Amino acid sequence: MDLLKPLIALLAIVNPIGAVPFFITFTQSFSRAQRLRTIRVSAFSAFCVVSISAVAGLKIIEFFGISIASFQVGGGTLLLISSLQMLNAQPAETKPSDVAEGTEKADAGASIAVVPLTVPLLTGPATISTMVIYAEKTRSIVEHAVLVGYGVVIGIATFIVFSAAGRIARVLGRTGINVMTRLMGLILAAMAVELLADGLVKLFPVLASHVAR
Repeated sequence: MDLLKPLIALLAIVNPIGAVPFFITFTQSFSRAQRLRTIRVSAFSAFCVVSISAVAGLKIIEFFGISIASFQVGGGTLLLISSLQMLNAQPAETKPSDVAEGTEKADAGASIAVVPLTVPLLTGPATISTMVIYAEKTRSIVEHAVLVGYGVVIGIATFIVFSAAGRIARVLGRTGINVMTRLMGLILAAMAVELLADGLVKLFPVLASHVAR
């Protein structure tokens, strides 16, 4: 398995830079200590979502009797939808209701580190689907451990980006963040099509002969 593909897909989906405006909005009334705690919890939560999906995701879909080919088609479709959102400069896992909920929680003084900042703004169904699909492709414990290790990479990336949120927003501006989000969306769209094609060939082997031609 190409071990770089899962990492590239994860970074494109999670895209912490795209979540910077939401982080700033949700934490604008927080003290420095509250903001730092929010960053730590968000980073750890992102690590947990990615790692648990890599370790237990396959067992969960097997429990429900779902084939990996069907999951690939469903997951690929979900990734494609997420990429279309990103091409419109919206974070992959965002819905308007999530943003409204985060604002309400920030106003109420509650912690928004886990919901909605980490789930679903950073990690959500598309992230989980990606980890499950690539976990199925692993052929050794080492490859599986690498996938879990990518959870650490995502957690560190989230921590660094959110810690520098103010500086990033000033340097890139809203336009720069939108450009970055659209670029990640384009990369994600290409990967989604590849996953869809792979899943469809498994479900309908006759397609493989037509592709070969």
